[in-house]
Amino acid sequence: MEVSGVLFLIIFPFAFFLHPIFCSAVSPVDVFLIDCGGSNPVKLDDSRVFRTDSSFSNVGFSHSSHIVVSRDDNSSALYNSARVFVKAFTYTIRTKQIGRHWLRLHFFPVQNSKYDLKSAVFSVVANGITLLHQFSFSKLNQNSPLMKEYVIEVGVLGSGSKKLELAFSPSNGSLAFINGIEVLAVPNMYFPSGIVPVPLGPELEISKNVAFETSYRINTGGPLLTPRNDSMWRIWEPDQPYLVNAASAHNVMVNPNLIKYPEGISAQIAPNWVYATAQEMAEANVTNQRFNISWVFEVEEGFSYFIRMHFCDIVSIALNSLVFNVFINKQSALSSFDISSKTLALSSAYYVDFLTNVSMGSNQILVQIGPPDVRNFPSNAVLNGLEIMKMSSPCKTLDGNACVAYSKKSKIPRKKLIVLALSSAAVFVVLMAIVAIFFLYFRQPKKPKRCPSTWFQFPTNVGNSDSKVSICSFASTAQSHALGRVLSFSEIREATKNFDESLVIGVGGFGKVYKGMLENGVMVAVKRGNPGSRQGLTEFRTEILMLSKLRHRHLVSLIGYCEEQNEMILVYEFMAGGPLRKHLYGSNFPPLSWKQRLEICIGAAKGLHYLHTGASDTIIHRDVKTTNILLDENFTAKVADFGLSKLGPTLDQTHVSTAVKGSFGYLDPEYFRRQQLTEKSDVYSFGVVLMEILCARPAINPALPREQVNIAEWGMHWQKRGLLEKIIDPHLVGFINLDSLRKFGETAEKCLGEYGAERPTMGDVLWNLEYALQLQEASIQNANSSDNSANYIPEIPGWISRVESINADRFDINDEASDAATTTSDVFSQLMDPKGR
Repeated sequence: MEVSGVLFLIIFPFAFFLHPIFCSAVSPVDVFLIDCGGSNPVKLDDSRVFRTDSSFSNVGFSHSSHIVVSRDDNSSALYNSARVFVKAFTYTIRTKQIGRHWLRLHFFPVQNSKYDLKSAVFSVVANGITLLHQFSFSKLNQNSPLMKEYVIEVGVLGSGSKKLELAFSPSNGSLAFINGIEVLAVPNMYFPSGIVPVPLGPELEISKNVAFETSYRINTGGPLLTPRNDSMWRIWEPDQPYLVNAASAHNVMVNPNLIKYPEGISAQIAPNWVYATAQEMAEANVTNQRFNISWVFEVEEGFSYFIRMHFCDIVSIALNSLVFNVFINKQSALSSFDISSKTLALSSAYYVDFLTNVSMGSNQILVQIGPPDVRNFPSNAVLNGLEIMKMSSPCKTLDGNACVAYSKKSKIPRKKLIVLALSSAAVFVVLMAIVAIFFLYFRQPKKPKRCPSTWFQFPTNVGNSDSKVSICSFASTAQSHALGRVLSFSEIREATKNFDESLVIGVGGFGKVYKGMLENGVMVAVKRGNPGSRQGLTEFRTEILMLSKLRHRHLVSLIGYCEEQNEMILVYEFMAGGPLRKHLYGSNFPPLSWKQRLEICIGAAKGLHYLHTGASDTIIHRDVKTTNILLDENFTAKVADFGLSKLGPTLDQTHVSTAVKGSFGYLDPEYFRRQQLTEKSDVYSFGVVLMEILCARPAINPALPREQVNIAEWGMHWQKRGLLEKIIDPHLVGFINLDSLRKFGETAEKCLGEYGAERPTMGDVLWNLEYALQLQEASIQNANSSDNSANYIPEIPGWISRVESINADRFDINDEASDAATTTSDVFSQLMDPKGR
């Protein structure tokens, strides 16, 4: 890579100081370069000419304004003038084209004896989207001009008219100002209609009503690119200020003229200078490097963000030799990603779009690239460019302060508020009097018990109302009907032969699971939390509280727990068959028959049906997947792992509002979008399980072509065409009745409905699966009595191959420790220091 470094040093000084770079010409339908308040056209050093706002025939004004001209010698003539408003003012820009447009606003408080622009406080709204709320230049603590860049849809107004209305509203007693406006039509297909979320889930639709604000546009590994270097007049910053550890990255460069743009990608997406430079791993291609290059960006919490990552393989000498992983906020975005497999050429431009949500309490986006998990592969990764754009919220704003202000507004008339307040106060006084009477009547003084501190605190009373146990009873070694048997640490250690590594049957973010045998000869599974970490405490607590209420043939039973010596251990019944997933793919287990698969589906459905309807409260599992369905020695299915479970809505509720948690590929899209949880979220996840069981492949497999990555989408593609048999597990060919398959496919399709209201209950799912089993058994009887097997699927296309196991670990987009869950950060976190391997 020394040659690339030399080229970087030689070419860039000439490129940027001797020969200005001009990208390929572009002629958008709409181009408005407006100098607000100026008297003469202004030509910038990038050759753009800004005309005065009064010279445009298709730019209109509303209300009066004042023009201010500064005599100061600023860095750009564009900021020598400003249009100032003392009351609400609107620019109306009539475009030729309907669709998304770049909108760039230029602000600088020019000096003037009459108006103090620096202290001006105002709001800006574009076509109903709040761009700035109570904005003031004085809050920025900067003396340089400010440019804000947005993407606004033109033509979404009620009339569908081709105009952009830009409204400025000064705060009471203040004023507003603007120095310059740019409006530029965005090329078609620049923004996709759908986008893949991170954590990975079903593709989400991007509404045309959504507006964007550019938060960051980064030229990784390269210098600052100004509008003179970009056909869309964008600015690309260097990435050095955002690198978490500069020693982890090494910048590389090639001649920009070598960059190729495949069909569907042009310089309007990003100029060739972006793809000609990159950051790669320091000491690239050194064997077994296990660190990531990391960039961190400060953002505004509570918004969704559009992230575009630009890739170009400028470091390889052969195709398919650069494979790496990509993470966003420690969640897997791309696994074992090979750029050349997409472009089929080196030095060819490529980009990928993602959507991530920055929850309340977090104000950062962490982007990481690193080596793949595949052994014997060169350790290297590259990133050429990165764009992060904030997306407008449901309350139609790109400024978080606007949502707060909106929520504080009340639509109830003042008189009604007074009456309501007085009525509430009267009711409160009466209720307090009743409570006081009962308290005095039933009060029985008791000495409080002093309880020892524990690894984590349970509520004072848990379990069913007729069987309550206080936290103080944990010190007892007696049997607890509510929480199961309390086991001593010595018993656990003896059962697992001092936690013998040969007895490990599973590993997760919480720690390890051991096979063990209690004193009475009962085989158990022992889940030991990592005592050196508080991760998983909430899950352990939830697991105990949930399982203490539940007993069902198709739910894994909690035998007991141990809480000694800073340990937290749960003991379950042992399931000899292990996870269902291992019987489907990724192991040497014999393939399951279609009848066995149906019986397993029915058993799991019975367990979930009991959770939803049979317990005293509705319980939503929230993490239904094939690794959480365990099999005993007779292949009886039992639902396991209740660490993410949640009590469902009460009779007067339709849903439970909660942070989004679940697993890649299984997450209910409606729950992801609205953060409203119902038992139908379990139904969706179970639909994914049905497809996984039928096709014997992972729910998400990034190694497959894009349309096949998500098993739910791929399966429904064939189900809706009536050709589901084309993608089934090859081991089922010739042994599955076509009518049974059709009923199974219809059931899965209903489970995977886009909206919860479209999906059946688990009771309905159970009925349909039992019917599918009856159809299969009836066909077997008929086949035994006749040689006619025309109703079976005779063959399967040879191009369908079995796939290996792909890990699908749990994710959590809520950063609150009080509701923490095992996240993929445990699986994907790497050392950030390249020297620390």
